[in-house]
Parts: sequence; C-alpha cells; structure tokens
Amino acid sequence: MDYQRKKKLTYFTIGLIFLFSGVEYAVILPTIWRYLQTLEADPYFLGLALSAFSLSGLLSGPLFGYWSDRTRTMKKIILLSNLFEIIGNFMYFMGYSKWLLLSSRLVAGIGTGAGSSIFGFLTRSTASEDRATVFAAVMACRQAGLLIGPAFNIFLRLCDFHLGPFVVNKYTAPGLFMFLLWILLQLAVVFMYWDLPPMERRMTYCSSKHNGEENVHGFDEDEVEEEVKPLITSQEFVASYSSVMTCSLSKNHKSAVSNNSLNHIDSPLESHVTTPSHEIHRSFRNSSSCQEFLREEVVVLLAAQFITLFNQTALETMVTPLTQKYFNFKELENSVMYCLGGVVVIAGFLFVRWLSRHVAERVVLAIGLTICNISCIWCLIFLANPLGGFSWQLTEFIIGVFLQVLGLPFVAVAQVSLFSKVTSERSQGFSQGVRRSVGGLATILGPLWAGGLTENMYVMMGAMVALLVMLT
Repeated sequence: MDYQRKKKLTYFTIGLIFLFSGVEYAVILPTIWRYLQTLEADPYFLGLALSAFSLSGLLSGPLFGYWSDRTRTMKKIILLSNLFEIIGNFMYFMGYSKWLLLSSRLVAGIGTGAGSSIFGFLTRSTASEDRATVFAAVMACRQAGLLIGPAFNIFLRLCDFHLGPFVVNKYTAPGLFMFLLWILLQLAVVFMYWDLPPMERRMTYCSSKHNGEENVHGFDEDEVEEEVKPLITSQEFVASYSSVMTCSLSKNHKSAVSNNSLNHIDSPLESHVTTPSHEIHRSFRNSSSCQEFLREEVVVLLAAQFITLFNQTALETMVTPLTQKYFNFKELENSVMYCLGGVVVIAGFLFVRWLSRHVAERVVLAIGLTICNISCIWCLIFLANPLGGFSWQLTEFIIGVFLQVLGLPFVAVAQVSLFSKVTSERSQGFSQGVRRSVGGLATILGPLWAGGLTENMYVMMGAMVALLVMLT
C-alpha cells in the first residue's frame, strides 16, 4: 500500500477517534444525572462523576505523551487508550451501584489521554504551514460528534429489555452503545492506522559538511538543534512576545548566544569539539526542556487554553438553568439549542480551516479573542439581568450564545497550532499532554465556578470578562 493511501486511512481513523469522543460526551451527559438518581446517589455525585472523567484524562495525557515521545509510535498507545474506553463504558452499562458508575467514568477518562499523543503525532507528520488546517479538521470531527450524539439518544431512550443478567434501558443503553462503538474503533485502528514517519525537515549543514568533511563524532550539530528547537524560535517572536532568545550555532561551531539568552539555554554546544555527541544531545535537551514551559509565548498559549475552556464550560453549566428560569425550556428545546450551537461551531471550524491558509495564526487568535470578549461583555450586560419581554430576552440570549460558540473555533485552532510551533518538536507528545491537562483543569473548575454562582451572575460573568481581558 502506498504512502498516500496509508496517510488518508490514518487521518480518517484519527477523525473517528475524535468523532466518537464527541458522541460519548453527547450521549452520556443528558442522562447521567437521572441514572445516578436511580442508584440513590446524592446530588454531589454528578459533579464527582463529571470531574472524575476530566481528572483521569488530565493525569494520563502527559504520560501517554511522554510515551509517544520516547517511542515515536502511536498505534499501541491508541489501542491501549481505547481499551480503557471499552472497559469504562461497559462498567457504565453494568451500573450496579453509584460507586461503579463513578469508577466507570474514571476509567473511561484515562482513554482520553491519548489525545495529547495524537496532537504530537500530527505535529510531527504535517508541515508547519498546514498544521492549523489539519488541527481545525480534527477538532471539527469532535464537534460533529457532539452534534450527532443527541440524535442517538432518540432511539436509545426507547431501549427496554434484558441482555443476560443486565438491564438495558434508557440509562444503561448509552454505556452499551459506546462500548460497541469503541470496539469497532479498535478494529479500525488495527486495520487502518499506520505509524507514519515524521515530516522531513530541511537541515542546514555546516560549511565543513558542504566541503565533504565529516564530523569527528559522526553526529551533526545542526541535527541536534533541529531536533529539539521549536519551529518558531523566540527570535521570530521577539517583536510580539518579548520572549527569551534561544541559542543558535554559527558556521565555525561557536555559540552566538547573547547574555540575555543564557538564562534560557546554557551553551554546552560551545564545547562540542571536545564533548562526545551523545553528551551534547543530552545536555542540550535537558537545558531546553527545564524551561520549556516558562517562556512567555508558551505561558500565554497555556493561559489561552485554560481561560477559554474555563469560560466555555462555565457558560455551558449556566445555560440550562438560565433557559429553565427565563424561557421554561425542557429537554427538547435544550437539545435543539445544543444542535444549533453544534452547527455554528462546525461552520466556524470550517471557516477557520480556510482562513488559516491566508492569514497567520496570531491573527486568527486575535479575532477569536475579540469575539469572546464581545460575547462575555454582552452576557454580563444582558444575561445577568435580562431586560424587556420574552421576545427581547430570547434575542439577547441567542446573540450571547451565538457569539460564544462562534469565537471558540478561532481560539481553539490558533492556540493549538501556535503551541505546537513554539514548543520543542522532540517532546511534542508530552507538551501537548501538558496543554490538554491545563484544559482538563479548566473543565473541572469552570462548572464548579458557575454552579456555585448561578444566582449571582454579575460576579460569575465579571470574573470571566476580567480573565479574557487579561489574556487579550
């Protein structure tokens, strides 16, 4: 099988992984609270179950990412993570007790940690100019899952039969359904996924190489630097981020690092003439990785990941009580609202996919942050204390929600793509795991923040606006 066909099938399988993760969220979330009630669980168990899923994903992400960085393989990692999803969803289907249900979400959440490895794989196997386009397509797959997930509940809620010793009803059926879907995905990974080689990057060889001279240690210093440095170095970002300079090698193999850059990366490569190549490689990697996440541009992008997801999950938590209070929405109206929101998000990802080919990711990020700021300010003014009659209140609500879901694709795609470029390609799996863990922490804290302040909207929305303005 030729490389292009393998690449298409591999990317298709990755799309299925994110699609099924979106379906799982959309299928289980609407019924988990009533499921817990049938098991005589206290109200706080809902928060525990939702947080357990995010917590285990938060912890497993960096571990899976580190594993993929060390082995440069993905297939085994995906198969293992899918196994956790299969076991977790079967435990959810069994549902003998509230503790088993809580454990099921904890186990299934471990499977989401492979997402960091997948983003690392995509970083290594795509050209930098195409990265935002690929990330937008992958993220759109998950949103498509969130969109079609509620449709499966239409027939799952009709289930009422026994399967051996197990009861299949509208509460346990989502677990059985996802159990079967993840098994199908496991087969797809076995037969349709290949560990593609990383994208070849042009090396800048030293003048002695061009003259036919061989390095005395058999290891090219430019290869060392190329392997561990970000695609976008701090020099390229200095005008906008004022970041710390990274070190570079001159043609005569002497470091040209300025005094200000020495606090970022020491210069073990300066003495490479008398140092074995493996020591050069190790010392360069250690000196750069220790401050990998302390550079200004990396901190900014991690802050963007946390704040946008914190605000998004807080607003998601707030929406349902708000629609019940002011518009008397039931399950049907809320489902239609989420479906329409999903359509807007998918359209946004497709637009960002096109836009990223024509403008820089920083421009896309700026557009997204502008929309999110307008959305939060609008919600603070009009949703904290709705004005007018029913029609005007509904219009205010629709505009606020529309702006929120519209800005999400811009920020999400831009910050993921930029993060992959300002962090080391060698440790991309671990770096993406850290990024996703920051997002996982936001998805835990966001609902807790909103859930405790549904009766004090000015405080809740005011803090969200302040965070966005600071990020911007």
